[in-house]
Amino acid sequence: MSAINPKKMDINQHDWLSSLKQPSTLRRSYEEESESISFNQVAWRILGTTIDEDEYFENLYELVHDDSLNAFLLSEGLDKTISNDLFQAVQRILTINTAENGLSVNRLIAFLDGERLIPKHENQHIHRYIREQIKTVFTTFKDSHKNGFLDSNFRRVIVDLVKWLHNHVNKWIEDFPKNSPLILWYGDTSLSECYFLYLLILLGFDIAIFHPEGKDLLANLVGQEKNEITILPSSSALIPFPIEKPVRKSTVAHRASMEIEKLLHTDDSLLYKPWQFRNYAPRSITLKTTYDELFILHKERAMLRPNFQVKANFVEIPVFFIKILGVTKNRREYWEKINQLTEANLTHKIDIFPFSQLVKGNQQYHYQNALGPDGLLDPNSMMASNWWRYKELPSGLQFGLASAISRYVERANIKVLPNETKEQTQLFLFSQSMNIPNEVLRLLQQFDYTQQIPKLIIYNTEKDGELSRTDAALLLLLNEFGIDLVLLNPTGQNDIELFVDDKSFDSHWLDEVTFDSEFQALRAPGQSIIKTLFKKIVK
Repeated sequence: MSAINPKKMDINQHDWLSSLKQPSTLRRSYEEESESISFNQVAWRILGTTIDEDEYFENLYELVHDDSLNAFLLSEGLDKTISNDLFQAVQRILTINTAENGLSVNRLIAFLDGERLIPKHENQHIHRYIREQIKTVFTTFKDSHKNGFLDSNFRRVIVDLVKWLHNHVNKWIEDFPKNSPLILWYGDTSLSECYFLYLLILLGFDIAIFHPEGKDLLANLVGQEKNEITILPSSSALIPFPIEKPVRKSTVAHRASMEIEKLLHTDDSLLYKPWQFRNYAPRSITLKTTYDELFILHKERAMLRPNFQVKANFVEIPVFFIKILGVTKNRREYWEKINQLTEANLTHKIDIFPFSQLVKGNQQYHYQNALGPDGLLDPNSMMASNWWRYKELPSGLQFGLASAISRYVERANIKVLPNETKEQTQLFLFSQSMNIPNEVLRLLQQFDYTQQIPKLIIYNTEKDGELSRTDAALLLLLNEFGIDLVLLNPTGQNDIELFVDDKSFDSHWLDEVTFDSEFQALRAPGQSIIKTLFKKIVK
């Protein structure tokens, strides 16, 4: 036998659930000739859930626990142990890799084979086949990373692949492909796990990957071939794989109601029901507008503003980040316009500074432990940590907030201090993101992403303190999340400009500056200026 030829089955030509529940001997078109073995391979990604989530998880549970199948839930059973001998052998290769400023793929494979880190198969053709697929995986890694095998992730990936080759592939390959398991994966992956799943697919094992949120974990490695992916009609938050069989059953009426809702309330229908996107992550689009447009658009619901859209579990929210300097000559007109902003629903007004507190203490440990394989803050790791202070918020809001924190820390749009490195700036932003004031958190909790957008109205005359760097950090985070920010500075002096590049927000100059204008709009909602004056006269 000189050739192994797995042929990927087209998921669109099969009922994927029924096909997976069939024993492999019934699914395969297995042919063994003198020089080759050909067989059909399942290499499927099932993204999202069925409309009835309970039914979806029940089907997954039954798939894993079906005694007639040789199914293995790899995401729950990955053996992460490694013997000292194997570990030391990998370290020797890594030392050579560093000394030679990065090995070629061929030399790396030769060293792996020489150290017996590639599982040995008694059939030389199958051994050569395994070796070639491992070579493909490492070639892909090297081509995908700017620094090749000197990339900081390479050490972790090669150690993990070696341990899993010996802990899993070495057992499954013995009677391959006649009697190999149906390998199932549920949920997220690390970088190493992505490459291991990629290797299993290349080898020809049957793989089915499930992600209820609809994430395509292997898109960057195996592409997005339509015959390998099915997108189910709904999605749900990623929860732990059920340890017991789900017992809740939907009635016929409930299922029909869910199907109708799914047809009517799609991401692009504009027939949105309340809190339809509570488990989506908001992401802002900062609008560039004129001074007059602010007072036209600020009352519009998010879904009616220009460039609003919903895609890939994100809600893109058009927001304002505007500074108004000075006042108009007609003071009454000025305050009437400001009054339109301050009396809007979901508005918080600030005129005492600073309005945020500096987070003290070294957050380096927390920050490093929350980084994902790509070097960015991982929202799920943050939410699972014991230092995450927002656990009482709804789960969808927590994920949206954690995603915004990850983006805003990565961008680090705040101006750096003298001698401050980018890493120190990012750590400062991360630390401050853990101390959002309670009144702002209440605004976020009331925010239904398609509806009225919360606003922060900031009035700064320099009389009641100065806007601080911590204030600017909070404003940048809220802008990233999708909150309207309007800064009023009748003196025309710099405040936010000291910490944030003025390209990040719009600035509008009015007729003149003043240094003695109190914030007349700071009063109970519904009170007009005339009512306030009348009240004073009566007294």
